[in-house]
Amino acid sequence: MIDFVKPSIDYFELSPLLIVFAVACLGVVVEAFLPRALRYRAQVVLSLVGLVAALVGVVLVARAVATYDDGAARGILAVGGTVAVDGPSLFIWGLVLALAIAGVLLFAERHLDGGVSAFAGQAAAVPGTDAETAAIAAQREHTEVYPLMMFAVFGMMLFPAANDLLTMFVGLEVLSLPLYLLSGLARRRRLLSQEAALKYFLLGAFSSGFFLYGAALLYGYAGSMDFAAINEAVRNDVSSNSLLLIGTGLLSVGLLFKVGAVPFQAWTPDVYQGAPTPVVAFMAAGTKVAAFGALLRLFYVALGADRWSWQPMLWIIAILSMFVGAILAMTQSDIKRLLAYSSVAHTGFILVGVIGLQGSADLASGEITSLQAVLFYLATYGFATIGAFAVVSLVRDGGGETTALARWAGLGKESPLVAAVFAFFLLALAGIPLTAGFVGKLAVFSVALAAGAWPVVVAAIAASILAVALYVRVIKVMFFDEPVGDGPSVAYPSVMTATTIAVGAAVTLVLGIVPGPVLDLAAVAGEFIR
Repeated sequence: MIDFVKPSIDYFELSPLLIVFAVACLGVVVEAFLPRALRYRAQVVLSLVGLVAALVGVVLVARAVATYDDGAARGILAVGGTVAVDGPSLFIWGLVLALAIAGVLLFAERHLDGGVSAFAGQAAAVPGTDAETAAIAAQREHTEVYPLMMFAVFGMMLFPAANDLLTMFVGLEVLSLPLYLLSGLARRRRLLSQEAALKYFLLGAFSSGFFLYGAALLYGYAGSMDFAAINEAVRNDVSSNSLLLIGTGLLSVGLLFKVGAVPFQAWTPDVYQGAPTPVVAFMAAGTKVAAFGALLRLFYVALGADRWSWQPMLWIIAILSMFVGAILAMTQSDIKRLLAYSSVAHTGFILVGVIGLQGSADLASGEITSLQAVLFYLATYGFATIGAFAVVSLVRDGGGETTALARWAGLGKESPLVAAVFAFFLLALAGIPLTAGFVGKLAVFSVALAAGAWPVVVAAIAASILAVALYVRVIKVMFFDEPVGDGPSVAYPSVMTATTIAVGAAVTLVLGIVPGPVLDLAAVAGEFIR
């Protein structure tokens, strides 16, 4: 008979997670009991206050947690060892919360489309029916998007902090399910939005199935779902390597789907094009950060001793993602699809940093670790991406938001400031010097080169050159092409969207000129604990 041991719950260390979850639940209560006219303000204020409180909690926890090996690692294993509140988790939590605050500001924008939000008035109404027309005329909106977003943020925080496969699967589902719903709630182009949500849901369900089957095989291999136990089993070579290799491959499918790596990127362009732009901005930045955090923890903590098995796989996937993303982006005529394939290419660049894993004894003095490089890249990519999509929401024509690239011709003459800011974000994504993107690419390339993955670095440099041509093409359309018809118009945003764009541009510029503080912060975060 096995005695049940009651796990101790470290409430202070888990406070950022608990605050976000409590705010999500309170948002559901607001939807149930508050009059419709009061819900918008209540939900926006509740979400912003909750996210700021959670961000303050992350800072307080980071200052208080114990350190090990003279600061090489910090944190604790909470809830019976199922959640790792360590330095990398806290860094990712802070980044996700900062991006979520920007996401709430974009969700709350009402000035761009005649005083209504980007979300459907009645999602259950069939597009084109009298019910939908009546909902639009009444200027209804789904304020349920705010608690849905908060549940997604909770999943984004739990996913990279999970210290066993079962908790990681729960985090994956809590992160994904709200995003499936949010993707189908666009006010305009309802059929395209619903198609995007359905594709995202079906492919996401398949990827979750692969992840769960892989978890079962790894459990069969190690006799445990705990990452430390799996790592110990790999070191001791306790069982057949077939279970380990197949389980690792299936788990990789689930994680690589969430980051949008080739060949699991098919959902990306359709969802980015069809989902409401505020959702795309939040999802493109936040999901990438959370999923890469989970991928790093799985490969570095549970499977780090078997890196000679999974690194060749990531070599191939990184190269494919960089080139497929860059080449297909060059063929796109829709700006959101173009940015979707650009995100696929950036997934490849981040994987270059993941490949740079080395043993601590192999690191030269003063050399940054692969974890440090990837965390920095995620920070630069997140702010540049959410800023770029915020700018996309401003460009409009008579039918509302316009994403056809041809309609962006002459934007530099219509609104030089908006075109210049968008061009700056594109240059950052291209990795041009004096932008955060350049430092991020330099960091991941250097750690991969130090680990001996020079063929991948050579491929990454070639893909970067292709990407520069892609982004320059968009800049040429905005500043040098003649407008089609009346040309594009730019809607004046409220202070919320303007703040998001300004902060995104400021962070992108500052990290390109003075990257040291964030790199140092990633270094202070230390390594994963197990």
